[in-house]
Amino acid sequence: MPQRLMTRARGAGSALSAFTPAQKLLAVLGVAVLVLGGAAFSRWATAPTYAPLFSDLAGEDAQAITEQLTADGVEYALEDGGTTIMVPKEAVSAQRIKAAAAGLPGDSSTGYSLLDAEGMTSSQFQQQITYQRALEGELASTIEGIAGVSTAVVHLAVPEESIFDDQAGTATASVLVDTAAGAALTDDQVQSVVHLVSSSVPDLAVDQVTVSDSEGTLLSAAGSGLSGGIGGRDGQTNEHEQRTEAAVQSMLDRVVGPGNAVATVTAELDFDQTQRVTEDFTSTPDVEPLSESTQVENYVGAQAGVGGALGDNGVLGMDGQEVAAAIEEQGGYTKESTTRNNAVNKTTETTTAAPGAVRRQSVAVVVDTTAAADAGVPQLTQLITAAAGIDAARGDTLAVSQLPFDTTAADAAAEELAAAAAADAAAQRQQLIAAGGIGLLVLVLLVVLALLWRRAAKKRSRQVVDLGEIDALYRRDDVITQDGAAVGAGPAGPQLVAAGPSPEALRRAEVGDLVDQQPTEVAAVLRGWLSERTR
Repeated sequence: MPQRLMTRARGAGSALSAFTPAQKLLAVLGVAVLVLGGAAFSRWATAPTYAPLFSDLAGEDAQAITEQLTADGVEYALEDGGTTIMVPKEAVSAQRIKAAAAGLPGDSSTGYSLLDAEGMTSSQFQQQITYQRALEGELASTIEGIAGVSTAVVHLAVPEESIFDDQAGTATASVLVDTAAGAALTDDQVQSVVHLVSSSVPDLAVDQVTVSDSEGTLLSAAGSGLSGGIGGRDGQTNEHEQRTEAAVQSMLDRVVGPGNAVATVTAELDFDQTQRVTEDFTSTPDVEPLSESTQVENYVGAQAGVGGALGDNGVLGMDGQEVAAAIEEQGGYTKESTTRNNAVNKTTETTTAAPGAVRRQSVAVVVDTTAAADAGVPQLTQLITAAAGIDAARGDTLAVSQLPFDTTAADAAAEELAAAAAADAAAQRQQLIAAGGIGLLVLVLLVVLALLWRRAAKKRSRQVVDLGEIDALYRRDDVITQDGAAVGAGPAGPQLVAAGPSPEALRRAEVGDLVDQQPTEVAAVLRGWLSERTR
């Protein structure tokens, strides 16, 4: 085996020495590319797959977790400015369990963890302030769980309860949110923040929560909510205008074609919240009364004169005079009164007008003269009136005009777009050509390397040729065995008698010696002769 390896090594060295300088350079480059590619593939295949262990960590928690990972000998990587720790995927579960056992991550400066540090000697005021701080921290952590919110700060203003105050104060809250880069809170997310805070604090109304972002934009104002704030009113108005304008523009594009009409809508919304209470009382004659009472009073008196301030019978008239006429004629009187409580139907209706109703809107439409000639302005006016919901009784206005459109800018933009498209196509073709050239060059290089390698492999390959036994050319008297004994004369048969050293015999002897000394090189030469004769 070593002799064969040495033989192959000598053959490879001989083949390499037969290369030209250019072939040697290409061979070296090919070997270098193979080695580098193998190293890169091995590194990629053996590199661990990282997964996030924890995200949005505080500085203290990140330091404690990295120290634990270092002590355990676990590789890790820090991302997002050190707030996210990445570890190999197979170690995530184990490291999370260890971190949880160590109480990590855990920020002891906010949340209900503040109550753990309360002592028995804390005053009632300290306990109330600590509880309020803990509640603010928990609310901030909850709000930070909303997508797009990076940091949140909550401040609560809870009035102190007192038995000496008849009217309790109103609880209010303010929330400051800092969104992630490129993110913005939607109206639904702002409403979620408002309701989360309102539902977590006792006696805190929804309209008493103020939400603002880090840039100072008011997202929800206390006392009016999302739709009542300045930003909310403008947003609702803009939404109505854009929705109506989109409806009108879509209809015009289908009728007169895209780019032949422009619609603009200006709306005024009513944000006043009104409440009306209506009560109606009705009775049904056929229904029996709920209750009825009758009182009858009879009096019989003597026919005596009236005496005193009240008279003898003590009865006064409507104007303070005695009722003497009835007494004199009849000697008394009869009084009857009836009280009847009828069933009365009562209907109470409370109507609350929500803010945001359209108070007035104006629509202006300009149509290209050429396009309006086919459709007709009266017909377009009817279509726009129906599409925009124009109400003349409400004070809405509509103006439809036809004017020639200036298409210079549009034509220039179209030409620029066409030129840009042609430039992009040319750049793509250039990239394709360059990529094809590089690929072709690499292919040619691989083909050249393959041919060189094949030629070198042919030169290194050796073929064993069996020449058979060569009979002795000269007669020998004795044949000596391996143990040194003579067995007699050589084999019988025709023997050549050496008359003297001939040139052919000398060359054969030299060839025989050369075969004994360098069998590999002689076999290579013979194989080359055979291959040339075959070709």
